[in-house]
Amino acid sequence: MKSPMNRRRFIRQNLMLATAASALPQIITFPLRGQNAPLNKVQMACIGVGPQGRGVMSGFLAQSDVRVVMLADPYQPNLDAAVQQVNGHYKDNAVQTTPDYRAVLERKDIDAVSIATPDHWHVPVALAAAKAKKDMYLEKPMGLSIKEDQLLRRWCQKNKVIFQFGTQQRSSREFHTAVQAVRNGRIGRLKQINVWCAASRPGGSTEVVPVPPGLNYDLWLGPAPFTPYTEGKVFDTPKSHKTWWFNYDYALGFIAGWGVHPLDIAYWGMPEMMSGPVAIEGRGVIPTTGACNTAVAWEVWFTFANGVKLRYRGTKNGYHETNAMTDFSDWQQRYGKITDHGTAFEGEEGWVHVYRGGVFSQPENVVQEPLRPQETPLYRSTHHQRNLIECIRSRQPAICPIEDAVQADVLCHLSDLAVRLKRQLIWDPKKEQFVKDAEANRHLQIRSKRKPYQFA
Repeated sequence: MKSPMNRRRFIRQNLMLATAASALPQIITFPLRGQNAPLNKVQMACIGVGPQGRGVMSGFLAQSDVRVVMLADPYQPNLDAAVQQVNGHYKDNAVQTTPDYRAVLERKDIDAVSIATPDHWHVPVALAAAKAKKDMYLEKPMGLSIKEDQLLRRWCQKNKVIFQFGTQQRSSREFHTAVQAVRNGRIGRLKQINVWCAASRPGGSTEVVPVPPGLNYDLWLGPAPFTPYTEGKVFDTPKSHKTWWFNYDYALGFIAGWGVHPLDIAYWGMPEMMSGPVAIEGRGVIPTTGACNTAVAWEVWFTFANGVKLRYRGTKNGYHETNAMTDFSDWQQRYGKITDHGTAFEGEEGWVHVYRGGVFSQPENVVQEPLRPQETPLYRSTHHQRNLIECIRSRQPAICPIEDAVQADVLCHLSDLAVRLKRQLIWDPKKEQFVKDAEANRHLQIRSKRKPYQFA
């Protein structure tokens, strides 16, 4: 298996589309919320401007009707790099900075925010933004619990916030082609969906070291439990890969952080999967030593009310044992090329396999032929950030609105809990809780938050 695709490279590829899209005239049907938006530009702030946050920000900088006016990050070198990027783009020195996102949300003239913090901050920041009636782009995954997801959804709906989830595959041609073919029945009745992504890394240093210069560590920790700073916790170092991605205090690991991408495509291809009770069974390997304690291998089976099954697995990412969970020879034989991520739809009359950079099918004409007159076109976006801006203006839902985002994230949580609880679970998607399972339902609750970073 190859290492996970560089997300910044993926963003750069989409920016070529953004540059073209930004030149198109826009029809403004609703006024912007910001009180002082100059020339009717969307006033935007970016919260979390590390490498991923700056990559997302570059997509907004490419839009001629957007102005990035403020940046927030608890690490000063991140702010310095982002300031250089923004001021270099606008050829001025107007952008403002703050270590604390709350200063952003106090500004009445800001229409929207881009949120690309570490995972444990996603919902706390997004929830505050929704309460402040800011439209938003939220990096994936969503919450550390399903109740967090539900709370954010409730406030987005209450305040009519335009929400875009950072599942940018929905704005890529190959994924649109695959899902449109599946939803129009080109492979016949759907039987099974196969999903895979890179698993978490094992290991990680537990050596306590000084906090890196320029990092407000207390603010970075925020609602997470206090623990001393350890080698490589926040940033890659020569001694250790970044470990917060794979530590349960801050994230579910790549079962969600990577997996939400192909699971979202599975849900997009079959949104009726949450129309009735769902049975989930899983197994996995969770390290018990080192700083990393999220699943480094897994296999999860979903059985939906209509009989369709979903099989979800993690590809090797530093965990080298070959077993039934990590041996992908069966899917390699069926689909040919297998990268470290993908979604495959199996129907009675063929299959469609899609990943970043390719879409294949059997028979081949399933994805090669254009939309037929009798078929229904699927919502189309050619650039994720551009789509949000257009929807901020029209007040129409984005390509991945809060409702879909929650369902994709729920699939991640169900997978993680099935692996950890090691028994079958039955999920009621209407009540959004497990059926007759008090222990499993306790895992849905919002985790305890460290003072003074509790939800307001």
